[in-house]
Amino acid sequence: AVGMFLRLLSDVRWRAANPKWRRTTCCRRNTSSTAEPHPLSLPAQAQVVICGGGIMGTSVAYHLSKMGWKDIVLLEQGRLAAGTTRFCAGIVSTARHAAIELKMADYSNKLYQQLEQETGVNTGYTKTGSISLAQTQDRLISLKRIASSLNVMGIPCEIITPKQVARLHPLINIHDLVGAMYVPEDALVSSANVSLALATAASRNGVQIHERTSVSHVSIQKGRVTGVETDRGQIQCQYFVNCAGQWAYELGHSGEEPVNIPLHACEHFYLLTHPLKEPLASNLPTVVDPDGRIYIRNWQGGILSGGFEKNPKPLFTEGRNQLEIQNLQEDWDHFEPLLSALLRRMPDLEALQIMQLVNCPESFTPDMRCIMGESPTVQGYFVLAGMNSAGISYGGGAGKYLAEWMVNGYPSENVWPLDLKRFGTLQSSRTFLRHRVMEVMPLMCDLKVPRWDFQTGRQLRTSPLYDRLDAQGARWMEKHGFERVKYFVPPGKDLLDLDQSKTFYKPDWFDIVGSEVKCCKEAVCVIDMSSFTKFEISSTGDQALESLQYLFSNDLDVPVGHVVHTGMLNEKGGYENDCSIARLSKRSFFMISPTDQQVHCWAWLKNRLPDDSNLTMEDVTWKYTALNLIGPRAVDVLSELSYAPMTPEHFPSLFCKEMSVGYANGIRVMSITHTGEPGFMLYIPIEYALHVYNEVMNMGQKYGIRNAGYYALRSLRIEKFFAFWGQDLDAFTTPMECGREFQVKLEKGMEFVGQEALLEQKQNGVYKRFTMFILEDHDTDTDLWPWWGEPIFRNGCYVGKTTSSAYSYSLERHVCLGFVHHFDEKTGEELVVTTDFINQGEYEIDIAGQRFQAKAKLYPFSSLFTQRRRKDEVELSGYQRE
Repeated sequence: AVGMFLRLLSDVRWRAANPKWRRTTCCRRNTSSTAEPHPLSLPAQAQVVICGGGIMGTSVAYHLSKMGWKDIVLLEQGRLAAGTTRFCAGIVSTARHAAIELKMADYSNKLYQQLEQETGVNTGYTKTGSISLAQTQDRLISLKRIASSLNVMGIPCEIITPKQVARLHPLINIHDLVGAMYVPEDALVSSANVSLALATAASRNGVQIHERTSVSHVSIQKGRVTGVETDRGQIQCQYFVNCAGQWAYELGHSGEEPVNIPLHACEHFYLLTHPLKEPLASNLPTVVDPDGRIYIRNWQGGILSGGFEKNPKPLFTEGRNQLEIQNLQEDWDHFEPLLSALLRRMPDLEALQIMQLVNCPESFTPDMRCIMGESPTVQGYFVLAGMNSAGISYGGGAGKYLAEWMVNGYPSENVWPLDLKRFGTLQSSRTFLRHRVMEVMPLMCDLKVPRWDFQTGRQLRTSPLYDRLDAQGARWMEKHGFERVKYFVPPGKDLLDLDQSKTFYKPDWFDIVGSEVKCCKEAVCVIDMSSFTKFEISSTGDQALESLQYLFSNDLDVPVGHVVHTGMLNEKGGYENDCSIARLSKRSFFMISPTDQQVHCWAWLKNRLPDDSNLTMEDVTWKYTALNLIGPRAVDVLSELSYAPMTPEHFPSLFCKEMSVGYANGIRVMSITHTGEPGFMLYIPIEYALHVYNEVMNMGQKYGIRNAGYYALRSLRIEKFFAFWGQDLDAFTTPMECGREFQVKLEKGMEFVGQEALLEQKQNGVYKRFTMFILEDHDTDTDLWPWWGEPIFRNGCYVGKTTSSAYSYSLERHVCLGFVHHFDEKTGEELVVTTDFINQGEYEIDIAGQRFQAKAKLYPFSSLFTQRRRKDEVELSGYQRE
């Protein structure tokens, strides 16, 4: 295997050139400066132990040592960079959908560019550029959306014609292309050498590196990491970093307390050819042909080409996998579709001699995004793994963010989309992972239109009403493993059309959702919202109130039966969670959070609540079915069912009361709908769910009741300018930046987390403002729709991105929500954003390269409801006045 041999040669050369690396660690213990033939003994203790010497482990070690942490040991069970890293195709590509992934790849590219100069290790960095091909108009739209993001990030990028593709890469067959995206700064590297360069720099900074040392067990006491056991002895440590790649899952389960790391390996194939008669130029652009499911790069004058087949082969579902990856079996039959695609794209290769077909394992995760962060159950246990075949693109950036997280307690960017805590325990079932990665790997190339859903691992967490709703035409999506209704297909509608019509334009559920929204506004609708995260926190004395007052930003010392909308902020004043808390009694509170907060919020509170046996927190998510009754007639339905008056005089807004509904009692009714429309949330003990649902539907018939789904909810909340956590709000967004100062107890002289940051913002102003945009010259029927992540331009200058958007059926316009920044035109420095700055600009929203005029507003459109609310808010906060 020549390919292997060449790579191994580079390893040998590196070791010969770096004898100092073994010696530096020797010198500390004995004066002789010659490298010992025996491996060094392990230190008895260290601050950090990193397991895994691939690109991730070495990147974390490099960045930690750059940030001043020196007491670090990196352990590798085989040899450095001998796992997936050695087989990686070495393509550094910034063309990514998610903003955080794009930033990681951009940082990696810049880091690798200067690494050779810094370390003296040849990394093989070559700036080639990349061309992503589009065979269909939809694919081109997808590329244009990425190009919009790259351009505003300052990464050069252009959409080019098939003829321009032929000029850039003469071997490409362009007859079936409609266009392409060219990113000139993308590069190629030798991934093993990048890893060795990072290790060299870390080693010079004092990091100890030990090869042929495998971690068998992570010791945990009282929920904290205390050390690791290896086949060469124990090391005590405060932090453990699991960068074990495809072994990360098993390593996570080897501790006293399992850490769930949901990833699974699949075989990944690519072929290497001998050089062409006229060897390819080393700076020839890399080609990605997603519709053909392949990528093609220059390799020593020949070609390296691999891809993501439709029928992937999962690996190692049972038992432990081997130590170092020896080349797995060649499987030409399996590779045949990818080979055909390669020959279609480059017909001149027919006569080329193939050197070998490489088959190496690559780890994939349940949602195609990598996994990083601290374990929710074990403090000091960090993870960085599951790169979905983009390890070399993300390596530098991911290592940097994780190092910042460990040193400062938080990374410099919002990494929630990659946070380990976005998964629950249920995503780490072996069977689930095996089935999901078989779907994920082909999806790497599939066209991702807005609002697509995974098909595998479904119907895992369901509401007791699932079958009833399904029989009435419910169409489902999944959030945190929980099935939620998108909308209901009316009887007689052709269902096939609906599921197949995935599009960037007006979707065919448009009218269905429109009629659900109309019903919410004029009559009454029921939405099953059981997936909400629900906690109960109670105490024997005042412990619960005192602790929550410190951890939450709004005043929770309200009369029993009141509901408070509040943020759970971090030290920087950013939203770790946005929730509603009902005071059930003097000493107990009922907390409602977004669905995907279940693991994150639990861990956040668990780590911060005092360790007091008189204070209890219980996750009651599964105990209650939640029904949202929205609309002006919700009052009539509930008062008839409960024989109690439900009008605002008797049941004011943001009120909570246990009531009987039908025959069932103990139902928590709250006058809140999360949409700005009138209505009630019913939290129903699970065994009564079916009964209460049936009663509500029967009683509601005369009021025109119908089922509705989350798409209707989204349209309602966005036109009312309601921000949702995870979409609009995140750990880098404060209440001051989104007009919620009235939900913060700043004037009450009470201490709470994030208070100092908010007081500073109140005094000095904010650097971004949450703003509502109404698209002006946009044709809903024929123009591309905004979804989220579209760049916002003010007077022709980039000022931010949209965070969510929906069609407002009452305004008959698209509404986008997003944050507006104020960048200095000369320096790019962020300046304070004032109300005047927002109101005096001319705005445009960029949808896949086409700009649409938009009107900016800092308040929702006035109706009686909003006028009343607005008056309260203005009294509460001088800062918000127009």
